[in-house]
Amino acid sequence: MFAEALNGKIFDIVSQVAREQGVRAFVIGGYVRDFFLQRPCNDVDIVVEGSGIALAEAVAEKIHAKVSVFKRFGTAMLRYRNLEVEFVGARRESYRSDSRKPIVEDGTLEEDQQRRDFTINAMAFSLQRDDYGSLVDPFGGIRDLNDGLIRTPLDPDTTYSDDPLRMLRAVRFATQLGFTIVPESVDSIRRNKERMEILSAERIADELMKIMRTPKPSVGIRLLDECGLLPFVLPAVASLKGVETVDGRGHKDNFRHSLQVLDNVAAASDNVWLRWAALLHDIGKASTKHWDPETGWTFRGHEYVGSKMVKGVFSRLKMSQTDDMKYVQKLVLLHMRPIALVTDEVTDSAVRRLLFDAGDDIDDLMLLCKADITSANEQKVERYRQQYDHVKEKLVEVEAKDAVRNFKNPVTGELIMEKYHIPPCREIGIIKEAVKEAILDGVIPNEFEAACALMEQKAAELGLQSRCV
Repeated sequence: MFAEALNGKIFDIVSQVAREQGVRAFVIGGYVRDFFLQRPCNDVDIVVEGSGIALAEAVAEKIHAKVSVFKRFGTAMLRYRNLEVEFVGARRESYRSDSRKPIVEDGTLEEDQQRRDFTINAMAFSLQRDDYGSLVDPFGGIRDLNDGLIRTPLDPDTTYSDDPLRMLRAVRFATQLGFTIVPESVDSIRRNKERMEILSAERIADELMKIMRTPKPSVGIRLLDECGLLPFVLPAVASLKGVETVDGRGHKDNFRHSLQVLDNVAAASDNVWLRWAALLHDIGKASTKHWDPETGWTFRGHEYVGSKMVKGVFSRLKMSQTDDMKYVQKLVLLHMRPIALVTDEVTDSAVRRLLFDAGDDIDDLMLLCKADITSANEQKVERYRQQYDHVKEKLVEVEAKDAVRNFKNPVTGELIMEKYHIPPCREIGIIKEAVKEAILDGVIPNEFEAACALMEQKAAELGLQSRCV
């Protein structure tokens, strides 16, 4: 008996109302799993051998709560204190080959447990008075939980073919919990990987985002690769795999390197979009790889190519293509720039331009670049890290002096039009660009008076005359 798992008032109420309606009710799924894992869980799933909606409405009436009914899915949901409680009738399912949407019929608790994705998610606690809190575990979920295994209740080919999203969920749960997918499941996923084609991009992206938010997301990306799913979800990353050798000289394994950079960033930041930038920072290398007999392997312009590819990755997954995507694109584009500053002589001009281009994202960019230092040679890694620290010091110094992180041109188009009584024209752009370049190059300070003086000089060269008194 595990009655201590059901010590909240809501469980007593559900038990009482179910008894009054003459139906059996059980707590099932994540709440049960997380109780044994000693993890907090605010989502409670109630399965009823009867109408889940009817039970939810009766419970809501008793606790004076609002209930949300989803008749199409046969579910209902209410909130009680800090819990979100969802009710559904026990059911059995069958599937068509061209869809992951099941044909649903009323069923028993055991039939409902059979349709669950994994044994650890199929466990249930009884809410019946005579065995309140007893564990109903026909598929050995508690055993797999103790052994750290991801296993399906039924034959894995049936489970994964019926609903291929479960293949991604297997990877995600293994990553989140630090569990192992049992070998027969891995083999089944490989056999059924083509079923991924019926999944919506949104569902794939949702599972990927959960993987990317884990403490060590590379585990999930590696599992996707081992199970044969990576080309279906992130083909641009999959294309980085492999090392080519010419004349005994091979390049870095860009796939393994990207995963190391991803974990380095994850260890330092919870920013999921910075983690995406880490994973994608070298995706341009597959198409820019070139062998030169004199210099060896090169990937010239991979940062530019990669930044353009980011949009395709986001589009394929139907993820946000607004500020989040632009942020990732920017970091991918700029991730080589600080490397160019890792020299004994770091010029103020180069630092100003980096600050100007990175803006408020400069700290994230530097974190990414430091994470990008991967080598088996610890002395080399330490040397590069010290050089990056020198660049960071220079960034702070130049920003304090010149304030270009969020650069705003002291000379505006409105000022030029008013001073020279001209309409919008190309001369305005020429003047503004000249002022900006002069500030970034350190020719003039980032001050209004110096900028105006240069504006007047440039305007005279362009034949513009001030009409201000």
